[in-house]
Amino acid sequence: MKPHIRKMAAGLLTGLLFTMSAAASHGTVSIDGKVLDSHEAWVEDGTAYMTLEAFSRETGRTLTWTGESALVEGAGLVLEAEPGEIYVIANERGLYVAEGVAVVGGRSALPVHVLSQASGAEVSWNHEEKVAEVVTQGSVPQQAEYTSEDLYWMSRIISAESRGEPLLGQIAVGNVILNRVEVEQFPNTVKEVIFDQRYSIQFEPVRNGSIYHEPTESAVLAAKISLEGAEVVGDSLYFFAPSITAQNWISQNRDYWTSIGRHDFYL
Repeated sequence: MKPHIRKMAAGLLTGLLFTMSAAASHGTVSIDGKVLDSHEAWVEDGTAYMTLEAFSRETGRTLTWTGESALVEGAGLVLEAEPGEIYVIANERGLYVAEGVAVVGGRSALPVHVLSQASGAEVSWNHEEKVAEVVTQGSVPQQAEYTSEDLYWMSRIISAESRGEPLLGQIAVGNVILNRVEVEQFPNTVKEVIFDQRYSIQFEPVRNGSIYHEPTESAVLAAKISLEGAEVVGDSLYFFAPSITAQNWISQNRDYWTSIGRHDFYL
């Protein structure tokens, strides 16, 4: 049986979010039983949001502005969110924010599922009352659960394969690596997938040695985000840069999924 690098908690949260998104086009948000005013929390297009000001106040944490980002601290959590970015840093974990860190009425806000992933809070959707319910009582913020070896090799393959790519494109490369870990036709670990030579060398950085170069800061961040379960290219197992290789086995034999930056991704 293949091991799962992506944490079970992230998978369960994704399932919860899908259920809520399908049911909620409008509604309110509560935290520990208190329904927040609409300027502090709201449901938009099936996604529940909460300002960091309200989250910090209701959970007994402090909120400060560093000049570039909002910083939430206290009760075992250090969370930094920069407006407009597609990630937050929570206890040195990189968490994907597909919707982006929002600013509404001068206040930074995050989807409640991201706050849940960062703080350990539980989130559920009350269909009858149309309320996204956030329960933080007894919650414990998580630490990273992936290994240092996984982060080491993931950051290096991302850096070598997608240096200069947008962060989303770098996350996508990590996504492919983890997709391979989780299917039977490929090896069972991040390192083994990268160095897989069953049918020939799979990644050019292994062939030319750039896999051993020091990774960029953005590659380390992308590695953390992907290891936390971010999925930006579905079940894609392959990618290549058509500007470098116009036609190859991938484009001729696999189903196209999407393009990000200079890479095309295939199932």
